[in-house]
Amino acid sequence: MSQIGKGKDETVIEPLQPIIDAHHHLFDRPPLTYLLKDYLKDARSGHNIIASVYVETQAFISHSEPEVMRPVGEVEFANGVAAMSDSGVYGKIKIADGIVGYADLRFGEKIAPLLDTCLERAGTRFKGVRQNIIDDKSPLPFKFVTNRPPHDLVNHPDFPKGLAEVEKRHLTFDIGAFHHQLPQIAKLADAFPDLVIVLNNMGHVMALGLDEREKKEALQTWRNNLRELAKRQNVVCKIGGLGLPFFGFNLHERKDVVTSKELVTLWRPYIETAIEAFGVERSMMESDYPMDGRSCGYVPLWNALKLCVSGASKEEKDNLFYKVAAKTYRINIEGLV
Repeated sequence: MSQIGKGKDETVIEPLQPIIDAHHHLFDRPPLTYLLKDYLKDARSGHNIIASVYVETQAFISHSEPEVMRPVGEVEFANGVAAMSDSGVYGKIKIADGIVGYADLRFGEKIAPLLDTCLERAGTRFKGVRQNIIDDKSPLPFKFVTNRPPHDLVNHPDFPKGLAEVEKRHLTFDIGAFHHQLPQIAKLADAFPDLVIVLNNMGHVMALGLDEREKKEALQTWRNNLRELAKRQNVVCKIGGLGLPFFGFNLHERKDVVTSKELVTLWRPYIETAIEAFGVERSMMESDYPMDGRSCGYVPLWNALKLCVSGASKEEKDNLFYKVAAKTYRINIEGLV
């Protein structure tokens, strides 16, 4: 069940607040196709989206290249989208002005030509790579995952060698994980203190299929692990991803419109915990669209994020909604704010 396109009749809260959508996707995987025109429809629905960061899903990879080089295809696709947006035909918004591609770090030093080619093809728009490490004993979450990562990925002997290639080029490293894996990210952050590591979706609390007692235990484990991870100053946290089914809210099963007020009730404890841990200097808001579209429309999603930080100052909101994203991904916001 999808909430994409729903909730557009909600009044947009703080419509002038500039936003860099720090995390969204584009792909064509029938029955779900979400491409530039689809994202434009959402980005123009009332919130002041000034730019966005495209994050890989291994879409449009090149099958004519050796396996290690295949992610170049997706970076070229995203760069084409960015060039279309940069033409001005769609207004001032800079879609995919930051591009986070994919790299399989198990290839170790062999990813060097991949990174260099991505930098050559996409130039300064290419900001870094992402690799999900999500792993769990339950099979339930993986029916919502297009590309399931290998088991125990971070402990592959060549993983650190690949990460070193990312660090050498001053690129960022986005990583997705479940709550019980956050200590693994802390170890990576300690091993690579000069590497900017971006935690995706706050480090999902994997609560699918758990009873209430187990959910509370998972939530507490997440809080403890997140606070410990946040002690590493080279880690930045994306605030969002709460529309994914992993958190156990079951909104993806709803047929009626999910409102921002409902989202705030469910999301606020998680958002407040993450921002408290990382501070407004290392937290940035994301839509994770269209993935979060399973649970909520684009307008209610951003309304909920704004409501959850309604008590913040203007400076704090600017950090959360665009300044941290601009700094992390080196996005030029001149003329956009």
